[in-house]
Amino acid sequence: QVQLVESGGGLVQTGDSLRLSCVASGRPLRGYVMGWFRQAPGKEREFVGAISRSGDNTRYADSEKGRFTISRDNAKNTVYLQMNRLKSEDTAVYYCAASFRGNYDSVMSLRDSYDYWGQGTQVTVSS
Repeated sequence: QVQLVESGGGLVQTGDSLRLSCVASGRPLRGYVMGWFRQAPGKEREFVGAISRSGDNTRYADSEKGRFTISRDNAKNTVYLQMNRLKSEDTAVYYCAASFRGNYDSVMSLRDSYDYWGQGTQVTVSS
């Protein structure tokens, strides 16, 4: 079983950048597809992006394409979410998630495809 801890959230202004980190422990991160999700107050948890075990494949939600970038450092057991040109609608709790499904180059966007979740980190974008 893998444990996930997110960090890097905070209060920023519209147009700012922020980088979230997710550190895994318990099992090597390289064995998992990693995803980022977010949940705003009163809304469903939604997909932000995902990265394959190899790091060669990524997938993003349409609203994040071109602004957000996911990367991973398997040697550090860490996955990152770089967020640029932040908007007020990006305000949410951001969660990282790990999936042991799929193959080396798989990426998944469905919430039910993920097996382990972190506790989340709050991102608030002020206009």
